[in-house]
Amino acid sequence: MNHQFINEIFFDWDKVDKLNYVRNIKALKGVKRLTFTQPITFFVGENGSGKSTLLEAIAIAHGFNPEGGSKNYAFSTYDAHSDLYRAIRISKGYRREKWGYFFRAESFYNVATQEKEYEGALSEGYHEISHGESFMALVKKNLRAEGLYILDEPEASLSPQRQLSFLMQIHESAKKGAQFLIASHSPILLGIPGAEIYSFDENGIVSCAYEETESYRVTELFINNREVLLNKLLEEA
Repeated sequence: MNHQFINEIFFDWDKVDKLNYVRNIKALKGVKRLTFTQPITFFVGENGSGKSTLLEAIAIAHGFNPEGGSKNYAFSTYDAHSDLYRAIRISKGYRREKWGYFFRAESFYNVATQEKEYEGALSEGYHEISHGESFMALVKKNLRAEGLYILDEPEASLSPQRQLSFLMQIHESAKKGAQFLIASHSPILLGIPGAEIYSFDENGIVSCAYEETESYRVTELFINNREVLLNKLLEEA
């Protein structure tokens, strides 16, 4: 039995305008459904491959604010999200999440500003500390057992050490019934044991092993062959 809050998503492409750019994203073309069977699922792929676009659409379809935050957040700084959410139907599991949060690195500044307006003196003061520290404060405040977390490139502000700390918190929360959908380039976060990894490329959306991800392959190549690789790249440049 699937124990996740979001079991599957189904696509109804008739609800997306025929001229909308999302129809031209190669990884998304022809996709009819996507299943989530593990508490941690990663979306990986090159920039522009559609992983963040799909993650955003899932978040909006599930009731989150397009710019991020919990479901209590209702504001708009700049309306830039795609219409893909209109095409998505979510199949939910028998459990219901007790909390949830949608994080996107590109709009975290706006969310932090809004939090100060919402909570006043109770605000975490994300603007008064570094980006990495503010993200870890957000994690400490919001990661809970039986929560649903949709995270777009959460590693953006984190040092390798902080990524390891975050990895531990994700793993611990997942063991307590939380579900995570994460778009990431981090070879550290992608290494979480038992996570499902979906790769976005010109062939569609396919499940892959950790060692098959570009993040792992490029990092391994660089670490093991740094001098040779740099010499070749810089000579060509």
